[in-house]
Amino acid sequence: MSPISSQISAAQHALDTEPQYIDAPLSAAAAFLVLVVKDDAASIATARSVVASIDDLVKNVRIRANQAVFTCNVGISHRVWGALTGKPAPSELAPFREVRGATHTAVATAGDLLYHIRADSTDLIIEFEKILLEAFGDSVTAVDDVAGFRYFDGRDLLEFIDGTANPDGLSLPAATIVGDEDPAYTGGSYVVIQKYLHDLSAWRAQTVEAQEAIIGRTKFDNVELPDATEGQKSHKTLCTIEDAEGEHDILRDNMPFAVPGRGEYGTYFIGYSRHLWVIEKMLERMFIGNPPPLHDRILDFSKAVAGVTFFAPARKFLSDLAD
Repeated sequence: MSPISSQISAAQHALDTEPQYIDAPLSAAAAFLVLVVKDDAASIATARSVVASIDDLVKNVRIRANQAVFTCNVGISHRVWGALTGKPAPSELAPFREVRGATHTAVATAGDLLYHIRADSTDLIIEFEKILLEAFGDSVTAVDDVAGFRYFDGRDLLEFIDGTANPDGLSLPAATIVGDEDPAYTGGSYVVIQKYLHDLSAWRAQTVEAQEAIIGRTKFDNVELPDATEGQKSHKTLCTIEDAEGEHDILRDNMPFAVPGRGEYGTYFIGYSRHLWVIEKMLERMFIGNPPPLHDRILDFSKAVAGVTFFAPARKFLSDLAD
């Protein structure tokens, strides 16, 4: 192959494997829309068509956004992967695996499609969801629709800065985007969502020092505290996954959500990873403990009420579903 042909081939490969908006910056607003697709053939066909049209649907809203941030990622679950795509599943894609510890459980819940929407303002999100759900019609049922917001300087409602350990620079795609290890799905990313509800009264009854020991960072200035070498470990330490190859990162784009009139305050966790096992190992360490039964003490104040796994394929993979 000539040098020019090689360059053209490389450029085409880059276009074919261009990821969705995995690395979009932290936004002022976000939404997590989880849908279940009805099992009849007509509903599957409609869902396939709507999923394939994601770029056009995003463009229809973005063009009205006056240069404001607006992105949307689509994730597909194991349950509907074959029916929607007609292809074998990505190598690690599986249903969310419930993790049952001695005290707390990471529950598995329903969900076939995930729309992770990020924007500078909520009006763009509402407009997009309205158009999207009109396109789906009665082919899907919404099982969760949570509006997230940025809380001050990127803190969660426990008042600690969230996402500090996120990779950046060249380490970001290396940690989040599938490569040549699964050639049919290069450019994709595994996605896990969990919905946590906080007992803020119980949390605020703790001293700041106790809270910091649970999280593993100082509350005011976000300085990392030393890792415990034995016994009870902090949230930060339990969520640090290391092996002979080094540390394995994921990208978190968690958002706080709240309905104060119902006393509901929570965090919507979303993690993007090149390898699903990394997030699964984090959850195992949190809920079972390392060593067992010393679970992550944040779970004494934050209850997991939802959990679903998806795969977010490359953009061209989605658009090709129209064929």
